[in-house]
Amino acid sequence: MKKQSNFSLLLGAAFLMATSAIGPGFLTQTTHFTQVLAASFGFVILMSVLIDIGAQLNIWRIIAVAEKPAQDIANAVLPGLGYFISILIVLGGLAFNIGNIGGAGLGTNVMFGMSSQTGAILSGIVAIGIFLVKEAGKVMDRFAQVMGFVMIALTVYVMVSAQPPFAEAVIKTVMPDTIDYLAIVTLVGGTVGGYITFAGGHRLLEAGIKGQAALPQVTKSSISAIGIASIMRIFLFLAALGIVAQGLALDPANPPASVFKHAAGNAGYKMFGVIMWAAAVTSVVGAAYTSVSFIRTFNPMIEKYHKWFIVGFIAVSTFLFAVIGEPVKILILVGSLNGLILPVALGVMLIAAHKKKIVGDYKHPIWLTIFGILIVIAMAIMGGYSLINGIPKLFE
Repeated sequence: MKKQSNFSLLLGAAFLMATSAIGPGFLTQTTHFTQVLAASFGFVILMSVLIDIGAQLNIWRIIAVAEKPAQDIANAVLPGLGYFISILIVLGGLAFNIGNIGGAGLGTNVMFGMSSQTGAILSGIVAIGIFLVKEAGKVMDRFAQVMGFVMIALTVYVMVSAQPPFAEAVIKTVMPDTIDYLAIVTLVGGTVGGYITFAGGHRLLEAGIKGQAALPQVTKSSISAIGIASIMRIFLFLAALGIVAQGLALDPANPPASVFKHAAGNAGYKMFGVIMWAAAVTSVVGAAYTSVSFIRTFNPMIEKYHKWFIVGFIAVSTFLFAVIGEPVKILILVGSLNGLILPVALGVMLIAAHKKKIVGDYKHPIWLTIFGILIVIAMAIMGGYSLINGIPKLFE
C-alpha cells in the first residue's frame, strides 16, 4: 500500500510540475515559434529539454537532501537571499496567474460561448474549490494527472489530423536552418523558469519524500515531469507544423486555436477550448501552490493558514484579471525574465549542494554539478542577449 501511495505522490508531483508549465503561454509560444522557425523549431525543443532536465535534476535532488524548501536553502547560503528569490517567484507567479485566469476564460468562451470574464471567474472558483477540500494535496495531484492526460490525448488526435512532415521535423531537429536564442530562453523559462521547476520539488517535500534514501524516486519523478511537458510540446509542435507546411494561415490573435480548427474543423476548435481551459486551470493551481510554498516557512501564521493564502492568491489573480484584463506585454516580459531567474536559483542550489551544513554528508555527483554550471552560464548569456535584443521590441 505504501509503495502504491508513493507512486501516486511521485506521479502527482511530476504532473503538478508539467501542468504548471503547460499553460496558455506554453500553447501560444509553441505555435508562434513553429510558425516562425518551421521544422527548425525541433532543435529549439531539443536544446530546451536537455537544459530542463539538467536544471530540474539538480534542483529537486538538492531540495530532497537538504530537506528544506528552496527559500530556506537560499537563506542558508546567504542570509536574505531566500527572501529576494521568494519576492521574484511570488511576483512572477502572480503575473502569470492573471494570464492563466485569462486563458481559462478564453477556454470557457470557446467551449460554451460565455464571456471570457465570466468564464475566468468561474474557473477561479473551481481552482479555489480544489484547496477547500479536506485532502487538498491529493485532489490537486489527481486533478493535474487527469487534465494532463486529457490535454495530451486531444493534442495527439489533432496532430494526426494535421499530417505533419515527420521526416523533415527529425532532420531539422539535429540540423536546423537557424538557431533562435530567444526561443530557447523563452521555452526554458516557460518550462523550468520562475516558480515552475520548484512546484514538484516542494510537493514531494511536503509529502515527506525526502532525504538521500528517496533520491532514486525524486530523480525518476523529476525526469518524468520534464518528459510529460516535453511530450505535450512535441505533439503541439508537430500539429502546428502540419498546418504551417500546408501553407495555411494562423490567426495572429490566437495561433493555437487556428491550428486545431484547421486540423479538425469546429470539433477541433472545441477541443482547443478544453485544452486551453485544462492548461490554464492546472497552471493556476500550480502557480498558487508553489508561490505560497515560497513564503510559508517565513512566518508560523502563514504556515498554519497556508491553504487560505493559496485561496487568497487565486482570488486576487481572478479579481485583477476581471478588473484590468490581461496585460499581454507584461506577461511576455515576465515570461522572458523567468528564464533569467533560473540561472540565479540554480546557481544558489549548486552552491548549497557543496555546503556540509546544508546537505550533510551527501556528495552531489560531479557530472550534475558541471551540467548545472554549464546551464547557469548558458542561460545567463542567452537570457542577457534576449533581454538586450528581444524584450525592448515588445515596447516599441
